[in-house]
Amino acid sequence: MYVPRFNAVEDETELRAMVAELGAGELITTGPDGYPSATLLPVVWEGDRVIAHFARANPQWTTIEPDAPALLVCSGAQAYVSPAWYATKAEHGRVVPTWNYSSVHLTGRLRIHDDVAWLRGAVTTLTDHHETGRDERWHVTDAPAAYIDGQLRGIVGVELVVEKVEGKAKLSQNRSEEDRRGVVAGLGSTGSPEDGVVAGQMRSGLT
Repeated sequence: MYVPRFNAVEDETELRAMVAELGAGELITTGPDGYPSATLLPVVWEGDRVIAHFARANPQWTTIEPDAPALLVCSGAQAYVSPAWYATKAEHGRVVPTWNYSSVHLTGRLRIHDDVAWLRGAVTTLTDHHETGRDERWHVTDAPAAYIDGQLRGIVGVELVVEKVEGKAKLSQNRSEEDRRGVVAGLGSTGSPEDGVVAGQMRSGLT
């Protein structure tokens, strides 16, 4: 991932929090034909491993060799930035549009799991993670055991052993304070929830 110095997110705690908040990522692998495949999967990143699962009917998992290299892309909120929002537009006009976003890339090697005990543990971990904070949390054990057993037969587990992590938050850090305030105001005026999230992320970096 191309990461200019002023956009780099290097704090591991912050990176893990970003992935935990997003909760899902595009798992990208290369098949035997040399072409890439991608599937959006709910994920949990614990230690040096990310766990997830494919639908058994998804052919992507059948093309993954043991310890095959892979890339997991966890993308956050993103927004178009109009140069009309920059204070410097009125000063000299030398401004152009851009795109603001945050993303975490995890690179490593994959292992496929078809063991029922591993799958049950993975599904429980994923469920507990994504149910956290809800008033009425659902647990895997809330469903009949036989039903869960049947559902587990329809999935295949995947484990990414993480070797490299890259984080990027492109939030107009290279612009002046006045320009950034203009972007925050502009994004806040569009009515788009995603624009509002990016505006909030930018606002936290203002003095």
